[in-house]
Amino acid sequence: MTTTETTGEEVSGDTMTLTEHLAELRTRIIRSMLAVTIGAIVIIAFYDEVLLFLADPYIDLCNRRGESFCPDGPELNAFSPTEGISVRIRVGMYGGVIAALPVILWQIWRFVVPALEAKEKKYAIPFVLSSVILFGAGAALAYFSVDQALEFLIGWSGGQVTETYGVDRYINLVSLMIFAFGIGFLLPVLLVFLQLVGVVTPGTLLRQWRYAIVGIFVLAALITPSGDPVTLMTLSGPMIALYFVAVLIGWLVARGKLRRAAA
Repeated sequence: MTTTETTGEEVSGDTMTLTEHLAELRTRIIRSMLAVTIGAIVIIAFYDEVLLFLADPYIDLCNRRGESFCPDGPELNAFSPTEGISVRIRVGMYGGVIAALPVILWQIWRFVVPALEAKEKKYAIPFVLSSVILFGAGAALAYFSVDQALEFLIGWSGGQVTETYGVDRYINLVSLMIFAFGIGFLLPVLLVFLQLVGVVTPGTLLRQWRYAIVGIFVLAALITPSGDPVTLMTLSGPMIALYFVAVLIGWLVARGKLRRAAA
């Protein structure tokens, strides 16, 4: 039950005013930023180990192609005095966001929860857990496909071009690929959520599968930083499969609701 105040706003245990919504949003943002800051500090503390981990795909590529490609061995170069510290800060921020991802997702869910019905609020832990797992799977796929993307791009450089990589550009490419794949793998979570709240139905998603596939290819092309077809296919293929998995999950949930209603 809601009560109406003189301002015309409805307030109750489940209804919030605009001011309360803004205050709640500010609280969630502050908590998320605090988690990112703590994660960034931890990542920066282990910067050398993290940098070596991110450079492994390039090192593997050099070892595979031999001295003709890396005559001086695998190395990343800094082309300005400030590039080293900027890369360290960037690695810390990217790593902090990834480390704080469970907290960020939980804060997002807690902000959305007041607008959901009681039966939908029980999906909080599955939402956060599945999002973290899928983002991690996408990030891992991106990491292991970096060397293939680099090899494809290098093949188009020309035989007379000597490849010299700046650490800033390389870290930026790897980090953006990780985020692009991680975000792309969150597509089924969004689709399942939209089906749970009744925005779309499994039947609608299934009927529109052709448009969905085209949209996935366009989205993958937009979010992949390298723009090469190897990375595009590596990302869009799993996203298409996850699209149909999301439709299947939505259908199973809808079927369960019908059975409970009939009982």
